[in-house]
Amino acid sequence: MTDEILTTQEVFANLQKLLNTNNISAFRETFLDHHIYDQSQFYLELTDSERLALYSLLSPEEMSAIFENIDFDEIDITPYLKEILPEYLSAIFDEMSTDNAADILTKLNKRERRSIFTLMAPENVTEIRNLMHYDEETAGSLMTTEFVAVVANQTVSSAMTVIRATAEEAETIYYVYVLDNDKQLLGVISLRSLIISHDDVLISDLVNEHIIKVDVEEPQERVARYFRDYDLLALPVVSHDNLMLGIVTVDDIIDVIDDEAQSDYSGLAGVNMDNVNQNPFQSAAKRLPWLIALLFLGMGTASLVDHFDGLTSKASVLAIFISLITGTAGNAGTQSLAVSVRRLSLNDEQNKSFFSLILAEIATGLVTGAITGLTIFAVVSFWKGNIMLGLAVGVAMFCAITVANLAGSLIPVGMDRLGFDPAVASGPFISTMSDLTSVFIYFSIAGIFIRFLS
Repeated sequence: MTDEILTTQEVFANLQKLLNTNNISAFRETFLDHHIYDQSQFYLELTDSERLALYSLLSPEEMSAIFENIDFDEIDITPYLKEILPEYLSAIFDEMSTDNAADILTKLNKRERRSIFTLMAPENVTEIRNLMHYDEETAGSLMTTEFVAVVANQTVSSAMTVIRATAEEAETIYYVYVLDNDKQLLGVISLRSLIISHDDVLISDLVNEHIIKVDVEEPQERVARYFRDYDLLALPVVSHDNLMLGIVTVDDIIDVIDDEAQSDYSGLAGVNMDNVNQNPFQSAAKRLPWLIALLFLGMGTASLVDHFDGLTSKASVLAIFISLITGTAGNAGTQSLAVSVRRLSLNDEQNKSFFSLILAEIATGLVTGAITGLTIFAVVSFWKGNIMLGLAVGVAMFCAITVANLAGSLIPVGMDRLGFDPAVASGPFISTMSDLTSVFIYFSIAGIFIRFLS
């Protein structure tokens, strides 16, 4: 049986057997032949003793590649770091790209970081510490300082010499950045342009000065949009005075997009999606605040129903349509919320306008409310043989959906204007608010038609 038709678990079982029998040569040959992602997943499945054995068989450089392919945002890194000898661990961080090393080291306390830094190369420590100073979720926190740069007054021949000397340490060499003598960013050259150009041509004659760049404090969501809009593999990061500080690469942006999507979904669902493997007590602790708050808000809906009890006693048929009105309005409000959050995330000038967002959702609510209201008017009138009842339910449906659409857009837009994350305007909150408003609207309109319904 060949490796190509082995399942992942069979491959891992074979590797564990080679590891546990101390078959060093066969293990290294088989292990290193696999993709780095598979290597990292195998590492995570090992027991404590097996990981200790693995450290003795792999070089710090080989282990650093494994560390760079593990998402330590979802895994507690502390047990892994504590079991590794300090000298070996510091060598791993020395081999890692500075941005990934900084991401891991920020999860440790100052004393633990200090002990690791004392054993690392001073130049690496300086770069990592510089990266750790930038605010989270900004371009500075995402960038790496390992990039290829040349100066404008070089020839292609001398630039290629620089690239050969620095390429091994660089995160990517697809883009070569052109700086002046003060390290200010002038432009970019593709590696292809350098390869096909004559050796004596000056870099200044080839540089593309129309370059997309971001400020070091730019929010990560905006950085992600640059990658999406311009199909970039890397993006230069500059200081306020245009000094070249580093680059953000596409692999880091994929993680950002995944995190942002998870954050938005968490907000819309009203739960924390950061760790889906929490035990039941932890999950309950995360969800209870929302549920208790919504419980009290829901009591308002119950109080309204009780307040209009006199109407239902005069026309009991009204009770049939309460859940229909509230459910449909809640769905409309949730749809409006999702669209509003999405429009805000696009962040273009047209969609960013407060009034354009509100007017668009009001118009949508009027159209959907009118069509839904007419539909339920026809159904109820035919079903109950009472046109006035159908009219009351239809008008209530129209008004409830319009208001729900307005609420679904107002809440996230208003929170965005106040500087809060609009995704925290959760779906459950909108649904409960829609219940409250739609019950009030329904019984208020029913009160107008009550003499035709008794």
